[in-house]
Amino acid sequence: MAYCEQPERYIKQLVSHWGHKMATSYDDGDGMGVFPFSEHTNAVMTAHKDGIGITLTTADAEENERMRGVIERHIDRFAFREAPLTYEWTDQ
Repeated sequence: MAYCEQPERYIKQLVSHWGHKMATSYDDGDGMGVFPFSEHTNAVMTAHKDGIGITLTTADAEENERMRGVIERHIDRFAFREAPLTYEWTDQ
C-alpha cells in the first residue's frame, strides 16, 4: 500500500507514463491500473480512499525487491507534493 491523498490520479499518470513502453490498462470504474512489465513481472494498482493498493507479482525475491523500488520512485515522482510517501509491502 502506498498511502496518499490522490491515488486515482497517480495511477492514471502511471498508466499514461508506462503506456509508452508496455500495454498498460486502466479501469475507470474500479480505479485499477494493470502494468505487465515482463512475462514474469506485473503489477496491479487499485485506488482506495487512503492510498494505492499494489499487488506485485515477480519470478523471484530479488526481482520483487528491485521492482518495489521502481514502483516507489515512480509514484513518488508523480506524488511530488506529498512525497516521499509511506509504503507498506506484505509478502504473500
